[in-house]
Amino acid sequence: MNTKSKPLTKEEIETFGKELEMIRTEVLSKVGQEDADHIRKVQATYRYNEIVGRLLIHFSLDPITFALGTSMLGISKIINNMEIGHNVMHGQYDWMNDPEFNSNTFEWDIVSDSAQWKFYHNYMHHTYTNVIGKDHDFGYHFTRLSEEQPWKPVHLFQSIANFFLAFNFEWGVGKHGYKVEFLEKPKNQRTKKTLSEYKDVFGKKVELQLFKDYIVFPLLGGFMAPKIFLGNLLANTMRNLWTYSIIFCGHFTENAETFTPKDIENETRAEWYLRQLKGSSNLEGSKLFYMLSGHLSHQIEHHMFPDIPANRYEEIAPRLKALCEQYGQHYNTGSFVKQFASVWKRIFAFSLPDPYAEKVMAA
Repeated sequence: MNTKSKPLTKEEIETFGKELEMIRTEVLSKVGQEDADHIRKVQATYRYNEIVGRLLIHFSLDPITFALGTSMLGISKIINNMEIGHNVMHGQYDWMNDPEFNSNTFEWDIVSDSAQWKFYHNYMHHTYTNVIGKDHDFGYHFTRLSEEQPWKPVHLFQSIANFFLAFNFEWGVGKHGYKVEFLEKPKNQRTKKTLSEYKDVFGKKVELQLFKDYIVFPLLGGFMAPKIFLGNLLANTMRNLWTYSIIFCGHFTENAETFTPKDIENETRAEWYLRQLKGSSNLEGSKLFYMLSGHLSHQIEHHMFPDIPANRYEEIAPRLKALCEQYGQHYNTGSFVKQFASVWKRIFAFSLPDPYAEKVMAA
């Protein structure tokens, strides 16, 4: 497959941007009851899976029922995290004026504090997508994924570190959040004064999550507490593995491009759109797969239009892909297996010094 994009003139980039603005305006004009029905249906699915999953875990007397309950609870946590939490906190449903789906009041079932996540993700990551040194989501401070990042001996172990991160992804996201907010937020906009105070916000959210999943629900089961504790642990692990896999496929695939702060000096809106295209990767699958991924299967569309309800990305994708073909731009998409394999190729390649990394990436 040809992954090279045609160089565009300044005029072509601006025209490309105007075409995208037309798509944005048209799709936004359709947003309404259909989208409200969608998110409420997803919310009901999440609640159903959580309730039934917890009941099956509590009252299971055999491994099959326990496994079914754990799976349903894990699916509920995935839906809460991906299709509901991520998209609601992007403000995609603020227009509904429903407190349950308002970006300012929503809190998700994960140890990461929503306010801290919104700053480092909605602002830092979406503004500085794949810009080395500015996008703290690119590599999460310990994974080297580009030659622009200086190699250090510790990077030799990043494949092992990422294996453990996958199983504990919510903890990595939460810890990442309070540090980025303190480091990047202007002093006159900070709600806290010290790093320790931001860490305390994260700590309180951790306490709440641990209390709910590993104390309250196990105690409700009486002598069945150990089994319920295990069920919650497995469901959280299931969610962590899934979210890690989907999110890493969004920007760390082999063909996702990186940028330097110099590259984005005096960047126009159209140039920002083009950077989102070059720095993002899509996944192909079924409608169920798209929903469980929070429609981050359509990471390119999400990065161009983060405030449009995510269920609209399937509608946008064919038009955007055709536009990319018209302008000679690579539209980075593929199956989950293909894209995830390329993520791990990149993680392994850049764990090595540059001469070896280049050989692995070229293979």
